[in-house]
Amino acid sequence: MSKHGRVLVAMSGGIDSTVAAMMMHEEGYEVIGITMKTWDYANSGGTQKETGCCSLDSINDARQVAVNLGFHHFIVDIREEFGDYVIDNFVDEYLAGRTPNPCVLCNTHIKWSSLLKRADALDCEFIATGHYAQLNTKNDRHYVTKAVDTHKDQSYVLWGLSQECMERSRFPLGTFTKPEVRKMAFDWGYEELSKKGESYEICFVPDNDYRGFLKRRVDGLEERVAGGNFVDGKGQVIGRHEGYPFYTIGQRKGLKVAFGKPMYVTEIQPESNTVVLGEVDALLRNGLTVGQVNMMKYAEVPDGLEVVTQIRYNSAGTLSSLRNVDDKIGVDFYANVKGVAPGQSAVFYEGDDVVGGGIIYRG
Repeated sequence: MSKHGRVLVAMSGGIDSTVAAMMMHEEGYEVIGITMKTWDYANSGGTQKETGCCSLDSINDARQVAVNLGFHHFIVDIREEFGDYVIDNFVDEYLAGRTPNPCVLCNTHIKWSSLLKRADALDCEFIATGHYAQLNTKNDRHYVTKAVDTHKDQSYVLWGLSQECMERSRFPLGTFTKPEVRKMAFDWGYEELSKKGESYEICFVPDNDYRGFLKRRVDGLEERVAGGNFVDGKGQVIGRHEGYPFYTIGQRKGLKVAFGKPMYVTEIQPESNTVVLGEVDALLRNGLTVGQVNMMKYAEVPDGLEVVTQIRYNSAGTLSSLRNVDDKIGVDFYANVKGVAPGQSAVFYEGDDVVGGGIIYRG
């Protein structure tokens, strides 16, 4: 009988999830490892060798750790549910002129759902992952708090977790730094793992070429969107572009048109295949509206609540206040913010605590 109960640990084969599993094992939990196969890169038509959490090498690495420590390990194929939701959303968002964040959707709608379902089937009270974040509870509300290692903190991508998910989750790495995690792997005899590099690409776009992925995924896309107009803030045509889905808010490089001064993508209009360009000041916004809201620390948003709003991963965030707007939240910045991109996540913090978050509806 285990000291703390049975925990299902998501194991990608990387250093973080592996050390998380070893830590839970050392703490006296009955560990069951699970590796989720989400994607075959060969299906995307890419040319690079498959790497990351879906590769055969990573799956074998995860299984070997389980064998060494003497706990069960399962491989679960979730490619169909992953593809139907995460990848279809990724494509649809770009075709709608927005910039998606597939890692948020994968974490909150696919991985946790899959983990909870398998945890129930295996009689596991808890699930654990290698995310750098902490969990807290106050006034019967469960919420995410930033990790001790601010350089690795992943609280931004976890804003969508439900109360049930957080109640049953464990983040053993939340109070450790990355160098400390590497040292733990080394001390446990995993020297090669302790030196393992990290991947920051989207798992199904490991060559980091989302434009190429869209072209391969959507038949005839290049022909459908070719030859649209670049316009300035007054609507005057100032050039031709290759198709609106291939541009993102704030983009300056790769426009392939000389303007004599730096110009940035400030708006995307998919209905007319138009991309609006402007100078850097045209990217500034004094607020935004957030939809698909998930509240963590509070059940509801008090009007005027002062928070720091973060609109992209690893940004410093901006002091702001929140207000209710029907089923959405309005965010008023205390200082103008550059590059608000519809489709990305906005996450609200009180100190290190995640108040909640949502998808940027408009800036």
